[in-house]
Amino acid sequence: MDLSYLRPLFDNPGPWASVYLDATRSEQNAEHQIELRLRSVRQRLSDQGADDATLDAVQEAITGYPYRSGRYGLAVFATAGEAPLVEPLAAPPATEIATYGPLPHAMPLVAQRGDEIPYVRVLSDRTGAEVTGLAVDGAPRRERVRGTEDYPISKVRGGGWSNPRYQRAAEETWKRNAGDVASAVAELAASVGAEAIVITGDPRSTELTVQQLPRRWRDRVVTASHSAEEALGDATVQAVAEVADRHARDAIDRYRTQRGEGSGSAGLADVVTRLQRGQADTVLLINDASSTDRLWIGPDDPSLVAVDQQSLRQSGIDNPIEVRADAALLRAIVGTGADLVLVQPDEVELEHGIGAILRYADGDTAAV
Repeated sequence: MDLSYLRPLFDNPGPWASVYLDATRSEQNAEHQIELRLRSVRQRLSDQGADDATLDAVQEAITGYPYRSGRYGLAVFATAGEAPLVEPLAAPPATEIATYGPLPHAMPLVAQRGDEIPYVRVLSDRTGAEVTGLAVDGAPRRERVRGTEDYPISKVRGGGWSNPRYQRAAEETWKRNAGDVASAVAELAASVGAEAIVITGDPRSTELTVQQLPRRWRDRVVTASHSAEEALGDATVQAVAEVADRHARDAIDRYRTQRGEGSGSAGLADVVTRLQRGQADTVLLINDASSTDRLWIGPDDPSLVAVDQQSLRQSGIDNPIEVRADAALLRAIVGTGADLVLVQPDEVELEHGIGAILRYADGDTAAV
């Protein structure tokens, strides 16, 4: 799971206001409802010590967010009068959140975004295609690919001595146009690092496009059975979900292999130690929103995280800060370049709901 979008949060010292709320504007009386929610959010943040400039930044980020149709939510993170991260949520949060503390409360956002998979999707016809590419944490890139051939596009019906010639010419036109589409798709897929390519549209042009893709991209193609754009969207969601699921299964398999070999890391205290050393490659975590676990951090270095304050004091930190465990873990994961995989309790057995795949083993690494 790529968490680079969180860097603007953890690169700033805070304290942070973190807000998750229903920002739906398309329903009746929506603006009044948002105003009421904002009053509640401001009051709750103020009661926790938030300054006026930060409260204003939260309000401006919400009221100034561009109009969107349908129901949706917003996650807003603000500090020192600025809101460096404002993220739309696909659905309003089940519970409104407004917290103010040393670190941003980013885990609800991470859980909702999940493992973002870069992809390309293609809606093809016999003259070209509409192509969209999405990189991790990037804006969609859309282009209309027009094939270089425009005649003949349709095969001629009926008989006649020239009929076979026109049939072959039309087929050649489709093939050349599909080749132009395949070249554009391959270029965009390489640009965004696509892990899935979803193609639908005219059945023959779809087939010809897939045939002319380089092998490395053909292996990532999913074709939708219907040509409608809605079917393309559904197929994209399914393809992305399958890739994300494969990522999680691969991480679980690697974790089990390391544990079977007597290495790997299990339990909160041991994973924290591995993060301190920059030894954790991938952290596996069961996201428990009700957890009351706490950790201690230093003010600057994200690897300065511990289960007790004494060990940080021994490292020269005069005033360790106690924070939510999930917030400290996210900061350490982002700061040390580790990956995160959120798993379900029934997918893998994790002591205290957490484990880690290690970059390397050392003399202290042993099965727990």
